[in-house]
Amino acid sequence: MAEAAERWERAGSGPGADRWDRRPGPAETLRVYGLIVRMWVRSTMAYRMSFVMTALGNFAATALDFATILLMFSRITVLGGFTLPEVAFLYGTTSTAFGVADLLMGSMDRLGRRVRDGTLDTLLLRPAPVLAQVAADRFALRRLGRITQGGLVLGWALLRVDVAWTPGKVLLVPVMLVSGAAIFCAVFVAGGAFQFLASDASELQNSVTYGGNTMLQYPPGVFARELVRGVTFVVPLAFVNWLPALHILGEPDPLGLPRWVDFLSPLVAVGCCTLAGLAWRAGLRSYRSTGS
Repeated sequence: MAEAAERWERAGSGPGADRWDRRPGPAETLRVYGLIVRMWVRSTMAYRMSFVMTALGNFAATALDFATILLMFSRITVLGGFTLPEVAFLYGTTSTAFGVADLLMGSMDRLGRRVRDGTLDTLLLRPAPVLAQVAADRFALRRLGRITQGGLVLGWALLRVDVAWTPGKVLLVPVMLVSGAAIFCAVFVAGGAFQFLASDASELQNSVTYGGNTMLQYPPGVFARELVRGVTFVVPLAFVNWLPALHILGEPDPLGLPRWVDFLSPLVAVGCCTLAGLAWRAGLRSYRSTGS
């Protein structure tokens, strides 16, 4: 600890000095992330029955969201101009994309607790990227239940939805899922970076991540236009599934945007990940420990 403190002092900016001026690249971050995830997966699979039960519980809990949609359509035939298979398509795409992001980055909401009690210092002392350690901490394999449930709904929707499929529309579905997962991952990281400044902000982060996922399960036409603008131009969650899904389903855009905007999800995902990375680096540099 004395040696570490001396290195912090030489760096001139305390424990958060970007790993003592060491800048791990994406390859190293992914490698360390994979090692930590492998450790937690081995730990989880040591109790396989417990894993199966918790995964099934996660599956059942998330299925309640779609059960609510089914109950609504037992009384109506159209919601916001969308039929049940079309709403199921929205639900399946956002739930699957969010499930992947939640599996990969869902532990970011614990960062505020580490900042408050000073245990983030332990991660700073380790010769590994802090982002990889925080994201992979207590990797919860049970979250596969959410991905499975969302994928099953999406599969059913693809079989039932009335769409004139073209090669472009077929390709847009996996692109939408990958881009959506990347956008949600970026939101998780940006939310973690914000917790360096407001250490008790996990609920605010959850309102954007979990709340955004719930919102995207429904047609954009049921929400106020100002809210739709906000999730298009401020926090671009609309690119997770709303805009590409409107193109696939042939539905009108409530904001009247040009049709080429529907294909921008990959570019938006890259931009979001870049900004989230910069926010994370700035947040980590601002960290000064608890002083105890």
